Amino acid sequence: MIISQTPFRISFFGGGTDFPLWYREHGGSVLSTTINKYAYITCRHLPPFFEHKHRIAYSLIETVREISEIKHPAVRHIFEYLDVRDGLEIHYDGDLPARSGLGSSSAFTVGLLNTLFALRGQMKSKKELADLALHIEQKVIKETVGSQDQIAAAYGGFNRIDFHNDEKYSVKPMILPQKRVDLLNGKLMLFFTGFSRIADEIEKSKRENMKVNTPHLVRMQEMVDEASGMLQSDEGLDDFGRLLHENWKLKRSLSSKVSNSNIDAIYEAGVKAGALGGKILGAGGGGFILFYVPFEMQPRVRNALKDLIQVDFKFEYGGSQVLLYNPDMAAGT
Repeated sequence: MIISQTPFRISFFGGGTDFPLWYREHGGSVLSTTINKYAYITCRHLPPFFEHKHRIAYSLIETVREISEIKHPAVRHIFEYLDVRDGLEIHYDGDLPARSGLGSSSAFTVGLLNTLFALRGQMKSKKELADLALHIEQKVIKETVGSQDQIAAAYGGFNRIDFHNDEKYSVKPMILPQKRVDLLNGKLMLFFTGFSRIADEIEKSKRENMKVNTPHLVRMQEMVDEASGMLQSDEGLDDFGRLLHENWKLKRSLSSKVSNSNIDAIYEAGVKAGALGGKILGAGGGGFILFYVPFEMQPRVRNALKDLIQVDFKFEYGGSQVLLYNPDMAAGT
């Protein structure tokens, strides 16, 4: 039996510049961190006593005889890509809801790849996991997704990720005093809006508007440099929050599907109560919203958004990991 743990992520700046269509021409940069909320995948060989060959349990439970019958696109395509022949049972559990802007889909893809390779007795590097997840999602499934989530899930940590014209990327950890990291972490408040969304539809809309949005994306890419400089300086961090506000205004203009009246009302309530800035995470349209809030204003923001679920979190640095590897139960692959 194999159990993997793969972190979700929070993206601060540069989202949208991690799409191949953009960075092949302009390059791209994002600033993000993984957090201590995870996707867990359990995998074992399925004994040959059932009518079905594979059992996949997530929000649905699938029992199938052929890989082609699997409805979950990532599971189906990964099984096909890796030429899975033995009967398998896969269970997915997540600390937070799917389709909520925290990179859960890519965490699932990276985690499943890590699990299946471990089942075969193979340990892949973080780069190998990220590269294969990118290939599966962008080239095999052909989803309209960027490239930051797969890398964040595989590598873990608080990083600047730069995307180059030749489609290569570099991952640069943010080297900061622990007190400064803890200070930033403590001023971030994460709330669930109460509704999820399908990111692919929103990202297609952004892609269609990419040429029109070029000035906005250029500015959003510049913010990665500015935010990195703020973090590495000796000054206070409140300008980081104000930059998040500017970023949100630009992100909101990329597509009419990024925000809606409910999200706008939540954001305005948070800012009115004392948040200096924030953003809807991921593609937009729902999911989690992040605020930067000075400590003294946090009770007011919490009260203003008391109808929403607040999620406490810490930055994490491990990336996708195999938590349990039982070679006896994994034998026969």
